[in-house]
Amino acid sequence: MRLRSLAAATLAAVLAVGAVAAAPAAAATADRWGFAYVKDPTVPAWTVLDTSRQWGSWKTAFPAAWAQGAKIAPGRFLVRFPQIGTGSRGVPHVTPVNRTGHYCEVVRWYQSGADQIVDVQCHKPGGERDDSPFTVLWTTSSGVLPAGTSHAWVHQAGGGVAQSYNSTGAANGAAHLLLGQYSVKLPGVGLAGVLAGNVQVTAVHPNAAQRRCKVLQWFAAGTDVVVYVNCFDQTGAPADSDFTLSYHRDRSVIGSFAPPTRFGHLGTAVGGPTNDNSVLGVGANTVVAIAPAGRYLATFKQLGAKETHVQVVAQGSGSTYCHLTQPWSYALDAEVDVNCFDNAGVVTPHRFLAAFTSRI
Repeated sequence: MRLRSLAAATLAAVLAVGAVAAAPAAAATADRWGFAYVKDPTVPAWTVLDTSRQWGSWKTAFPAAWAQGAKIAPGRFLVRFPQIGTGSRGVPHVTPVNRTGHYCEVVRWYQSGADQIVDVQCHKPGGERDDSPFTVLWTTSSGVLPAGTSHAWVHQAGGGVAQSYNSTGAANGAAHLLLGQYSVKLPGVGLAGVLAGNVQVTAVHPNAAQRRCKVLQWFAAGTDVVVYVNCFDQTGAPADSDFTLSYHRDRSVIGSFAPPTRFGHLGTAVGGPTNDNSVLGVGANTVVAIAPAGRYLATFKQLGAKETHVQVVAQGSGSTYCHLTQPWSYALDAEVDVNCFDNAGVVTPHRFLAAFTSRI
């Protein structure tokens, strides 16, 4: 179902959000990308990360190279994607992997030599900086895609668009609505009048202050996709924050297609083409509640081939957040274990959006 609970006047303001031009067409989506899983966030520099759950566009020219990581402070970890550095361009996403309610944000991303670095900070419930495993991706795109698939992303900073990409060639927009609340408009990427595809959001704070961001609600406005984002501090109070947001429809979460040809996504309690599977089609993925209340098992059928990746974000009101409970199963039908938490780190029921991709 589509959520349209905000006032009409607010909606009108969102649809009129000022735009920032997309990058000039230069190459097919995605230009450069990488994903990885930080299984042990305490390793010294530069330790090769889990090779069964990482891949990147560097593999074509540098097949022996692997993503590496380094702990630099409590809860602070650097991920290095080799040979794909492009500076601050593009967007990263991070999903914690734990049963304790630790949450993570991106501090910054930058080029170091030929490599791309993503700087991540994780926190305990309550805000203390502390280590947590996490999944991470970084991707950057340019160019216009033919009709039928779409990919878009926004880096929101200071209440506006710092940089963005839209595969239709249109300009994305962002606006600051209330304390900790933002709107993002992605023109032309959706299906007319139907909620389709998947959204992922990650908090960004350049000073590593405690922040979490989530999807409050999202809906179709013609073929445009409009997303409301809420951000919170360590007390669970609304707080302004930078963030990255990405959208993909009939493409992987990294924005690429063919490869990969095995990818899928789902949104709990939404259905339709928000639950899509590149092999089996709309509605093929499943999600069931398991004990304790607030824990869920999502199954992405026939997609678990070769190196794979998962991102998760909470959807709904309040400061409840969601992430991975443990690494996903490495089988053809990939099982993704999700926990949602209240601000105290207690497991609690909530809705979420999940995206899964293989590298093939």
